[in-house]
Amino acid sequence: MAAAFTCTSLPPLSLRSETKAAASSSLSARRLFAVSPESGGLRIRLSQSPSSLTSIQPRVPRLRRGVVVVCEAQETTTDLVSIVNDSTWDSLVLKADGPVLVDFWAPWCGPCKMIDPLVNELAQQYTGKVKFYKLNTDDSPSTPSQYNVRSIPTIMIFVDGEKKDAIIGAVPKSTLTSSIDKFLQ
Repeated sequence: MAAAFTCTSLPPLSLRSETKAAASSSLSARRLFAVSPESGGLRIRLSQSPSSLTSIQPRVPRLRRGVVVVCEAQETTTDLVSIVNDSTWDSLVLKADGPVLVDFWAPWCGPCKMIDPLVNELAQQYTGKVKFYKLNTDDSPSTPSQYNVRSIPTIMIFVDGEKKDAIIGAVPKSTLTSSIDKFLQ
């Protein structure tokens, strides 16, 4: 699963300063934020100290008065890596002919994002030899529970519906390749 970004322009930001909980109300205890009402209160820190207040423009060169660009990540899949969930698990993984690699992941997981490009590369490398699937553990919790997935990313290899190998964590491509090669005939 790769991330695609959709960007839109929003009306002007309102600049607001917030006071840290401190005994003095000096300028050094203030932080300047850009706040977009449409983003549900998402704040972008513009500066931390009074000396950096003059350097706002160089630090955020694309922040212009009147227009703000907001980008949002969206889930996408490649043609070679498909989505599997609790309801499609049996038909896509357990009843598949040949080796199947399943990447158990979640959108909030940093190591899952690190290993995602490797899984996509391997899907291209093993096209026609291994089927590749991704299972979002937040959306489909019963399958990971059934296979005792306790941390993510976890990559499992199935052959003829039977779990043959599990790789836990963000590992190098060579580790994944050697695991896959063990089950190719």
